[in-house]
Amino acid sequence: MSLVPPLAELEDCFEGVVPSIIATSSADGVPNISYLSHVDLVDDRHVALSNQFFGKTVDNLRANPSACLMLVDGATGQQYRLDVTWLRNEREGPLFRDMAASLRASSAQIGMAGVMRLDSVDLFRVEAVRALPVPDPPPAPARRRDWAGIAAEIGQDLARETEVAGLTAALLDGLTGKLGCPAAILFQYDPAGERLVTVASRGYPSSGAGSEVPLGEGIAGGAAAGRCVVKVSDMSRVARFGAAIRASSSEDIREIPLPRLPDANSQIAVPLIARGDLIGVIFAESPRRLAFGRRAAAALTLLAGQMAAASQLAERMAEEAPAPAEALPAPGAGPAFRVAHHRYDDSVFIDNAYVIKGVAGRLLVYLLRRHLEEGRVEFTNREIRLAPDLRLPDFRDNLETRLLLLRQRLEERGCPARLTRPGRGRIRLDLAGLPVIETHA
Repeated sequence: MSLVPPLAELEDCFEGVVPSIIATSSADGVPNISYLSHVDLVDDRHVALSNQFFGKTVDNLRANPSACLMLVDGATGQQYRLDVTWLRNEREGPLFRDMAASLRASSAQIGMAGVMRLDSVDLFRVEAVRALPVPDPPPAPARRRDWAGIAAEIGQDLARETEVAGLTAALLDGLTGKLGCPAAILFQYDPAGERLVTVASRGYPSSGAGSEVPLGEGIAGGAAAGRCVVKVSDMSRVARFGAAIRASSSEDIREIPLPRLPDANSQIAVPLIARGDLIGVIFAESPRRLAFGRRAAAALTLLAGQMAAASQLAERMAEEAPAPAEALPAPGAGPAFRVAHHRYDDSVFIDNAYVIKGVAGRLLVYLLRRHLEEGRVEFTNREIRLAPDLRLPDFRDNLETRLLLLRQRLEERGCPARLTRPGRGRIRLDLAGLPVIETHA
């Protein structure tokens, strides 16, 4: 027999905005009440609780598995009573993994990463649900957004694109323009540095292209480390994501500020995984509480899977593009400009202004050197991939995405060197002067 109302209609009760309560009793009927930080919806008949109970609650459940939960809708204040039966305790598996990743990410927000650790998960079967009477009933909830339908529309936009730049634009424009996310970021995973790197963003004063998040830090880093969806629905209960990142940041001029909404109340991060490999992370945030529920998470998960697969296909298509016909190089008009390359982190400065570091920095210096030595301005992805001094790994390195990041940084900094796309799998170096390269240890 189905539950009335169904658990799916209690979606906002499972976001942890208002603490829940569990009531248990001992074998001889002595009651006990404990507050819970979070109750997780598993399916239409089951819920899960992180095992952070007081000892009395644990003892009672083992002696008498029948219990009651009181949940509160964080949007309306409506309260619900759930009659539940304790089934088992889990210390591994998908449910435990997802809840542990969410707890790690939330703990990092308040400076307690590594301190608040999930020991186990308790699974309950829901026997009955009852809305508790209130003197002033809350207004009927507004019609929920058609997340699945809009995600399908964005998916069609992605299906029409064949290059990483187009895919990135279609995804971010869809999230902000169609799904209504006020701000969103696409991160690329850099396995060499164990970090996420901002490729592009929407909804912020600056793109933040090239800014970084260490693996495991904050919502985005937690989603990458756990390879699962991580979200927070009320940021007033935890420290801000951007502030948490900056608290551990240095004043290094090579550090690009991470984009953020100063008044964010909801955040969600979804990993991009293709053939078992972590590709990157989609991150979105909103000033509204409870902005990203289960339907939003499901829609973003579908888009993340499509984006990961499509971007990997685009990488392979770019590698197979034919080389351009021989052509005379376009001369760079303008004064010489100074390019400083620091080998220890491959950071690049143009006329004393920081541009980029890491693999993208190596790429820029490689292209400039080939131009100076061979007079060339056009290159293919394939030859770049095979260049031994670039030390690029296999397709998982996502060369197209790195080139997109480099293009954006050069444009944003107003550099005298720019990159354009004359065709699939080809990159053109446009220069407004002669580069003078200086190499430093």
